[in-house]
Amino acid sequence: MTKLLLSVHVLAAILVVGPIAVAASLFPRYARQAASGGGGPQERDAGVAAVLHRICRGYAVVGVAVPVFGIATGAQLGVLTDAWLVVSMALTVLAAALLVLAIVPGQRRMIEAAGVPDGGGGTRSAAARLAMLTGVFNLLWAVVVVLMIVRPGSTTGA
Repeated sequence: MTKLLLSVHVLAAILVVGPIAVAASLFPRYARQAASGGGGPQERDAGVAAVLHRICRGYAVVGVAVPVFGIATGAQLGVLTDAWLVVSMALTVLAAALLVLAIVPGQRRMIEAAGVPDGGGGTRSAAARLAMLTGVFNLLWAVVVVLMIVRPGSTTGA
């Protein structure tokens, strides 16, 4: 059972968090280009930004599977109170909160504002802020992955 839970946990992390990380990272560029005004390529960029936002929003919901199967795996292994897992869970909660409370709403605001060119100033700063938040989100997940691999102090023999 442990191997099945761990397999589902790792697959969910790869297939859910990976697309969110990529889509969220690409979003600011396309939203900024869409807001630059005019027609033609800007319309295509707005469509791309909308799809990237839907990917982030949809996969965020499915992403609940990652910690659920991670906690089930940790319970099976008897490591739920190990420091590396507690820190990983805290960082996961932080990354999820960042995604749900800042990144996805920031994307939505940029999409809503995309039809109103502002000369690039406000859009540029919003895109830069969103890119920074996405970078922090991705960094949090990178730290979680390292903790899952290295498992400092783990008694399970990393």
